[in-house]
Amino acid sequence: MAAHGAPPLDGALPVLLAGVAAWLLPQRAVWLPAQRALLVADVHLGKAASFRALGVPVPGGTTRATLGRIDALVRALAPDALVVLGDLLHGPAVQQAAAVDALAHWRAGHAAIDVVLVRGNHDDRAGDPPAACGIRAVDAPWRIGPLALCHASDDRIAPETGAAAGNGAHEAPAHVLCGHLHPVVRLRTRADALRLPCFWLRPDCTVLPAFGDFTGGALVTPGPRDTLVLTDGMRLHRLPPGRRGAATAAA
Repeated sequence: MAAHGAPPLDGALPVLLAGVAAWLLPQRAVWLPAQRALLVADVHLGKAASFRALGVPVPGGTTRATLGRIDALVRALAPDALVVLGDLLHGPAVQQAAAVDALAHWRAGHAAIDVVLVRGNHDDRAGDPPAACGIRAVDAPWRIGPLALCHASDDRIAPETGAAAGNGAHEAPAHVLCGHLHPVVRLRTRADALRLPCFWLRPDCTVLPAFGDFTGGALVTPGPRDTLVLTDGMRLHRLPPGRRGAATAAA
C-alpha cells in the first residue's frame, strides 16, 4: 500500500501490474499514479443514437452521461493523459452525429490533457475522431513502461512483424491492459440474479470493464490463477474464489 500512497478516490483498490503501481476505480477505470494516466475502455459514444437510427427504441442521453462520468474523473484526478483502450466511437454514422459535437465540446474544456485513443475494432469501422476533437489515434500496443495498452489482448503483437509494436517499443510486454470483452459476472441466489461489470485480472493481462453507459456485457469464466473484481459504481468487490460467476466470454 505504501508504494501506492493514499487512495485517489473512495473505493479504489491498489494492484501491482508488472511492478507498476495502479488503482482499480469503481468508476470502471484504472489510474496509474506515477504516470498520472487515466485509462478507460469501450466508451462507444453514439451507440444509442446508432440504434435509434435503425428504429430501435432506446433511451437518449447516454453520450452526455458517459462524457459526464469521464469529466468527473478528470476533475477529481487531474491526469496528464487520458488513454482510451479502444472503441471510442461506435460506428461510421457517429462521425456525422451529435456525439462528435459533444466530444469536441468536452475536449475543448480539457485542452491541456493528452488524450490518446488506442484503436479498437469499432474505431477501425468508425474512423479516427475528427481533428477538432484533439485526440491522438494510435495502433496497439501503446507502451507505458512494461505495460502494453491495447484494445484486445491479442493486439499486443503486431502481425506484420511478430513483435510488440506501438510508440517505438519492440520488447515483449510484461503485462497487457485492454478492454473489448465488456466483462461481467452474474451473481445468483435461489430467488434472483444480478449482473455486475468487473475487472478480470489474469497473470499477464488485465481486462477493464466497458466504460460506456450503453454497452452490454459478456459473462466471463476466470481461470484458477485469475481474479475478478466487481464494481457497483461506488465500491469494488473481490469475488471469492469459490464464487466464479457464470460462463462464456464473447467480444
